[in-house]
Amino acid sequence: MLEHDKTDKDRLEEKFLAFAEDDRTMDRLSRIFKVLGDPTRLKIIYALSLSTLNVSQLVDLLGMSQSSISHQLSLLKAENLVKNRKEGRKVYYSLDDDHVLSLFDEGYEHAKHLQNR
Repeated sequence: MLEHDKTDKDRLEEKFLAFAEDDRTMDRLSRIFKVLGDPTRLKIIYALSLSTLNVSQLVDLLGMSQSSISHQLSLLKAENLVKNRKEGRKVYYSLDDDHVLSLFDEGYEHAKHLQNR
């Protein structure tokens, strides 16, 4: 079938199947949303959207133990949502890229929108 002969239904089905059959991307997307589904990790993402921070700074900011913060950071790092760099004995964390900030910002704005209905 030529492209100009395709109906809207054909194009919809084609796009949907390409999306639904991309198991690797679907699995990655699911894992990203799962790891973002925790209030503590969302607070860490927000804090890192404001500044690059080390674990001690995050401990002070969130009022949690160092081991709890480190555990949450390792989960975020495993999904490539945060990255780190070492300076001497300190490890500094930041968002992995602008996609993470966009994903967070859109989710936050949507939550605020729903709250204000």
